[in-house]
Formats: sequence, C-alpha cells, structure tokens
Amino acid sequence: MRLITYQSETGPRVAGLREGCWIDLNANDPGLPSDLRALLAMGPDAMKRAEQAIASGKPIENPNPARLTPVLSPEKIVCVGLNYAGHARESGSQPPPVPVIFSKFPTALIGPEQPIIVPPVSEEVDFEAELVLVVGRQGRNITQDDALGYVAGYTCGNDISARDWQLRKPGGQWLLGKTFDTFAPVGPEFVTADELPDPNRLRICSRLNGEVMQESSTAQFIFSVQYLVSYISQVCTLKPGDLIFTGTPPGVGFSRQPPVYLKPGDVIEVEVEGIGILRNPVAR
Repeated sequence: MRLITYQSETGPRVAGLREGCWIDLNANDPGLPSDLRALLAMGPDAMKRAEQAIASGKPIENPNPARLTPVLSPEKIVCVGLNYAGHARESGSQPPPVPVIFSKFPTALIGPEQPIIVPPVSEEVDFEAELVLVVGRQGRNITQDDALGYVAGYTCGNDISARDWQLRKPGGQWLLGKTFDTFAPVGPEFVTADELPDPNRLRICSRLNGEVMQESSTAQFIFSVQYLVSYISQVCTLKPGDLIFTGTPPGVGFSRQPPVYLKPGDVIEVEVEGIGILRNPVAR
C-alpha cells in the first residue's frame, strides 16, 4: 500500500494511491482518521480498512502534486549518523562501534517540491540521501528479532545539514546544524513494509541539478534496520508515526574537493528503490 498526505481546504489529509489516482481514506471510510499518524496508531485492522478504501473508493478529482505535504507529523524524528563506512571515512572518522544518534525537530519537516531554505547564518548547507523508517507500533526494549514488526513502512528523506554549525560551533552543534526549518524533507510517499520486505538491500542515490552525487545501497549499512530499531528503543519509547533517518552513503557535498553546497536555484533529489523520488528546490 502506498499513501500520501495532501493539503486540503480543511488541512492535511491522508490518501491512498491507486493507478495514479488519489483515494481520500476518511472520505471513503469515515471511520478512518484523516492523518497517517492517527491511522497507524489504530493498528492493523485500520490498515486493512485503508486497503479496502483504496481498492473501492472514489478518487479525488484533479489531484495536484503541488499540494503534497510531509507524509505525516511525527512526535519524534530520530537520526543516525555515520551508518555507511564510506561516509564515515569521507568525514574523517572510523566506522563507529555503536550507532551515532541525534534528532531533528518536527519544525524541520517539509514535503516534496517544497523549498529547502538556505538560512542567512549558514554558507555550508549540505544534502544527505536517506532511507527513513516509519514506526507503526509503540515499543520499548525491542529485540532485533522483533524489530521489523514495529516498522510500518518507509519513505525517502534528506538530512539537510548546515556543516558550519554542525562541525565548527563550540562543542559540535549536531542538533542545531541539522534542524533549521526545512532541513528534513520527506516523501513523496509512505510505502508499507510488506512492499519492501528487505529494507537492508535497497538502492539509494541523490542527484543535484541532475548530476548523481551519491549512489549506494542500504546493503552497505553498518547497522541494520533491525539493529537501529532495537538500539534506539533501549533509550526511548518508540511510538506510531515516529521517523528514523537511517544514515547517508558517501558523496555528500562537504567531502568533495572543492566542497559542493546547496545554493538558491538548485534542485536536489533523493531516490530510494521501491519508494520513489523526493525532489526539493533550494531557495534563500
């Protein structure tokens, strides 16, 4: 099942995709909520009803891709750093023995085609293509064997990073360097886990103005999806709708000679196999 969230006159609403058509779930089954996070919280029976609504529901007239918003509004956005050995090396680090974890604020979220804003206080805004997990069930101290049962599905993400803030502020300001408004593009679709049975073997790439910058596979993860879910859940309770950015492969802008940073007028794309292409323009 593939779901999107779009902006309606009454606010964001979740819809399913059927042969290019948008099927508003709540409009076709009033017992279903109008947002994805609430739908996930209702559990497997609600997801089955969503499938039925998509299969038999009436499509939205004149769907407009410009109305797409972030796939959901999470309580938490958890991010993993240095999860590809190649990216660790290009960053001047050794592959870490345990996951490097940081977070972004929900105010950083934007959807496809929405502009990434280069803030006036940074001159080194970088891109990072990532597979993003969407949590489907509440859990704490989850075992690796059970971890995939807590993942509802996946989307594309771009961990936009102000390198001058992240790396050269006193103490290393990873949180602030990664959480400027618009620094967490996600989308364009949420794809349920049954459509991607092995998230640890997906092609991933980024393109800047059409030029391939990153190209790899999640098979190159240092820490698998199962390990990450289990590891993070030792610290905090994961809840339906939480997002986990799983790390980026090598090829990011600050590691290049000369460095390549995002500037107004650029277009950055993230593509993950089986999910689609997340495309965002860049503005000042």
